[in-house]
Amino acid sequence: MPELPEVETTIRGLHSKVLKRTFVDVWSDWKKTVKKPKDFELFKKELQGKKIIRVWRKAKNVIFDLSKGYSLLIHMKMTGHLMVGKWHLEHGKWQPDKKGPLEEKINMFIHMLFTMDDGQMIALSDLRKFAKVELWKTEELLNSKEFLGLGPEPMEKSFTLAKFKQALKGKRGKIKQVIMVPEVIAGIGNIYSSEALWWARIHPKKDVSKLTDTELALLYKAIKKVLAAGIKLGGESFADYRDIDGKKGHFDKERRVYKREKQPCFRCRTPILRLKFGGRSAFFCPTCQVL
Repeated sequence: MPELPEVETTIRGLHSKVLKRTFVDVWSDWKKTVKKPKDFELFKKELQGKKIIRVWRKAKNVIFDLSKGYSLLIHMKMTGHLMVGKWHLEHGKWQPDKKGPLEEKINMFIHMLFTMDDGQMIALSDLRKFAKVELWKTEELLNSKEFLGLGPEPMEKSFTLAKFKQALKGKRGKIKQVIMVPEVIAGIGNIYSSEALWWARIHPKKDVSKLTDTELALLYKAIKKVLAAGIKLGGESFADYRDIDGKKGHFDKERRVYKREKQPCFRCRTPILRLKFGGRSAFFCPTCQVL
């Protein structure tokens, strides 16, 4: 699933290419992607003619603030990613007009296309079709239970060590699972939680209530570090994620533990182990990250 760095990379790319453009049409062969309003034709009618005023991120949500007080929300979920370009139908499948990265197989699972007034398109490629698209009145979105319930944004200046400690105060449970809860901290998923815990030398199963002030400070710095690196390098693309040009991100070369089971730790050369709990995998070094 795209996490904060991948979503941030996406919105920065969108901002550079679609700002001030107007939606003129929408196509989909999987209309269940649209959750609000559930009637696809109504969604299409309400979106047409709306100009993109701003593109921003909240947790893992891509948000287009539109004219007339509307906002378009897209959550890419597990296998979705957004691209900008031009496509044409060929033998019943959408094909990019230009040769290049958009032709990669993972970019060809297009289930929604937004056409803009300059002829450019925003494509949603989503292999497993779990992504969601919603059209909101902006004020209602900002005051929705979903938004108001989200935890602090870890890359904002206001996310201080004190705020981090406050977010974890009173929490119980395995630290890896806790920091992945969006109501605790927004935007951290499986990749960057494993990476941050390795940098902080904290075992993923350690209970939050047992963390010392020193460990909390180390983890706070590590979260900032790995997320900043992820954004700088355009995200992680060993699975489905691609940027708006259909290109891979480059965080892979910075990866220390995630998906490195049985490979040597970069610090001590001990083979990396994998644990499974809560339906997710945790990768860690048993020497550097002692429970």
